[in-house]
Amino acid sequence: MSDLTTRLAELEADNRRLRRLLDQRDAPGELRHRLRSTVAMLRMIIRKSTETERDIEMYVGHVEDRMDALARAQAQADESGGVDLHKLIADELSFYRAGEGEQVSLTGPRVILKARGGQVFGLAIHELAVNAVEHGDLGTRKGRLDVEWSVVEEETDTTLTLTWQERDATGVEQPTHYGFGMEVLTKMLRYELDARTVFVFEQDGFRCTIRVPLTEKVGTVEP
Repeated sequence: MSDLTTRLAELEADNRRLRRLLDQRDAPGELRHRLRSTVAMLRMIIRKSTETERDIEMYVGHVEDRMDALARAQAQADESGGVDLHKLIADELSFYRAGEGEQVSLTGPRVILKARGGQVFGLAIHELAVNAVEHGDLGTRKGRLDVEWSVVEEETDTTLTLTWQERDATGVEQPTHYGFGMEVLTKMLRYELDARTVFVFEQDGFRCTIRVPLTEKVGTVEP
């Protein structure tokens, strides 16, 4: 059995033990639901990461980073009762030493996401941030990142639109291979939040636009 298979089996065993513990203990219904939801997402991260990572060290590192992104979103929800979108993005970028200022700007109304929506968004922002630092010019201090979001309220629907715009000094080419990050930004966001994601690869940068129905289950916009 390879090191990767062994590590995966250990993580799966930990998840099974946690699920059994939740079933056995008299935990409050809401807490039980949230923990089960988090465990399910962790299991998905573990499984899907193995499909794109072949090096054991890289695999473990990426899984841990993704778990940390979930944990940061959940910690904010536990502390404040919701996840502030601005703080979520700022914290994730700060983790990779890309703070707001000359190179990064974050602009938008105060949006508070529910715990589940915050975790999913947190994972999506994590994948965008990693890509910008590892494959874009943000990690070399030559590029620029502008993140803007807006909320449009209509008679029957409210839509949150977030635009992640990277401007690179060296130019951007459309990748030939898509991994776990692309799956998060397309399939997971759509499945969990009914979101629609559009990518544009331009000569001077990369743009990702995410549109999410801002329902009561996802979050709210505050004055």
